[in-house]
Amino acid sequence: MKVAIYSRVADFAFREDIQGFFDRLAAQHIEIVIFEPFLLQIVHSIELKETINTFRSSDDLDASIDFVVSLGGDGTLLDTVTLVRDKNIPVLGINFGRLGFLASIGKEEIATAVTALVKRSFVIDNRSLVHLDSNQPLFGDVPYALNEFAIHKTDTSPMIKIHTYLNGEFMNTYWADGLIVATPTGSTGYSLSCNGPVLFPDSGSFVITPVAPHNLNIRPIVVPDDNVISFEVEGRTEHFICAMDSRKEVVEKNIQLAVKREKFTVSLVRLNENNFLHTLRTKLSWGLDTRN
Repeated sequence: MKVAIYSRVADFAFREDIQGFFDRLAAQHIEIVIFEPFLLQIVHSIELKETINTFRSSDDLDASIDFVVSLGGDGTLLDTVTLVRDKNIPVLGINFGRLGFLASIGKEEIATAVTALVKRSFVIDNRSLVHLDSNQPLFGDVPYALNEFAIHKTDTSPMIKIHTYLNGEFMNTYWADGLIVATPTGSTGYSLSCNGPVLFPDSGSFVITPVAPHNLNIRPIVVPDDNVISFEVEGRTEHFICAMDSRKEVVEKNIQLAVKREKFTVSLVRLNENNFLHTLRTKLSWGLDTRN
């Protein structure tokens, strides 16, 4: 078995946990390939059992890789998705961050997670992505996101008007600070913070959620993800922000934008007991009642 390991920044408060993870991989004779910038951070503080191969980009992840392990929080896992792309390599997220909604496997479950990889006793969740098309090149060769695509005004500018169309038919004009198109996975992220609904990961939908709308009668709406959603933006400034997950670009307001479901999916590894309802209860305190 061959596993690629990605992380952004080494937090040496977790040195023992990271060491334990590498030790367990070595004990199971699992070949590892480490993201080179991460290896350079840990090489003098973590004992590695053998000469380690490295990778630097998506091009280095070939068919010999069985899994990609993300060490960090949800932001690290979102970065990992941009590396995996359409290669259909399952991603396992181990949480060294805070919430860990996507990277749902805790540090205390590292031994269980490694055993699950070896015995293939895990569940694969196929998560849909949102794809961006525009008349100008945006986001390089990764114009997709696991959580959401968002349009947002620049920091100090007045609110913007976002004319929104569904398959070319006018749907609504949002007077707001911005607009979010979230996947089911992203429905528990930025969209939820803006009062959007929670969707089950396999629901086959997008959530369109306004950010700080200046209307009392505007609410989020759920639409099937086989629709193409397009936008025209008006505002007093010449620029606004487009974001895909944690990546953003400043664009001119006359740009043409449309989003749709990406052709491929991302495979997330979870342990059998960590289902979506369990994650809602433990990570978002869903149904928590202090009277019980």
